[in-house]
Amino acid sequence: MITIDGSYLEGGGQIIRTALALSMYTQRPFKVDNIRQGRPKPGLKAQHLSCIKALLKLTNDKAKAIGAELGSTSLEFYPAKITKSKIEIDIGTSGSITLLLQSLLLPLIFHGKATKLKIIGGTDTKWSPLFDYFREIIISSLSGFAKFEINLLKRGFYPKGGGIVEIRIKPHKLDVFPELSLIEQGDLLHISGKSFASQELMNANVAERQAESASRTLKEKLNKYPHINIELEYNNSLSIGSGVVLWALFKSKLVEETVVNVRLGSDVLGEKGKKSEKIGEEAAVKLISEINSDCSVDVHLADNLIPFLGVVGGQIKTSSISNHTLTNISTTEKFLDKKFDINKEKKIIKC
Repeated sequence: MITIDGSYLEGGGQIIRTALALSMYTQRPFKVDNIRQGRPKPGLKAQHLSCIKALLKLTNDKAKAIGAELGSTSLEFYPAKITKSKIEIDIGTSGSITLLLQSLLLPLIFHGKATKLKIIGGTDTKWSPLFDYFREIIISSLSGFAKFEINLLKRGFYPKGGGIVEIRIKPHKLDVFPELSLIEQGDLLHISGKSFASQELMNANVAERQAESASRTLKEKLNKYPHINIELEYNNSLSIGSGVVLWALFKSKLVEETVVNVRLGSDVLGEKGKKSEKIGEEAAVKLISEINSDCSVDVHLADNLIPFLGVVGGQIKTSSISNHTLTNISTTEKFLDKKFDINKEKKIIKC
């Protein structure tokens, strides 16, 4: 059995989610102790339990989990083969849908069969990828492995959640999956984005103000900027919220007969008492920093790609090597018996 120290670096949910994904892929059981040690409320949270419950449901309860209780600081997980092709998951309140999918995407992609998920929870919440970042950046980077159909039926903000996402994953039928090769940024083509807000914020023009601020900042601070298109969206959500997601698209390159598309993203969630103009500005500044770093993988995409990099091999160049990325590298090495090569100076990660 693989043993993991749950207090490593940032530890917490990232270790749990990555370990669950790789355990299902490799069919190797694991035990993790000291879960979220040092946090104000250590142990498993409802968010982590929803990942476990979803995987148990996909295996028709053939997989087993010991210690899967709220507040538990130790967990044992025994994987089983995925047998279900369609499930519905209700995380409860505003638990992050995009974080839940960190545990599901990898095993479902390499499972080899189509799967349809309906997930209820938070689509845009703190400390997690916002929905449009997940769809436009994370899913886009995985398009070489599967065809994805993703529908946002309802946005869910803190505290009530109630967001609804449907996702269908149809893995490509390949004898060998392509390596991830994201090193060269390429020429910037255009910048797109989504500025969204609850309907209650429509009279205050929140979505418009966020978008205008983001666009203005991009034009002022980028030396050369292409066409910028930021869509506006107002949502009928259970709780009030807003946010901005931006992504920069670069000219595609052909690497060993594979088309490589580079997208860099940024996202900022609205906060009570924080001006809409500040939200848009922060999203733009974050994206500009990624573009100017000459990287091909932004800091948040990097940690999401590590388990896939471990499975298929390759190399990525990121703007910054975060603790989340290092945590995922450590966890991935335990399950796949592989070693990553990290060039901290050039920000290149190879496997």
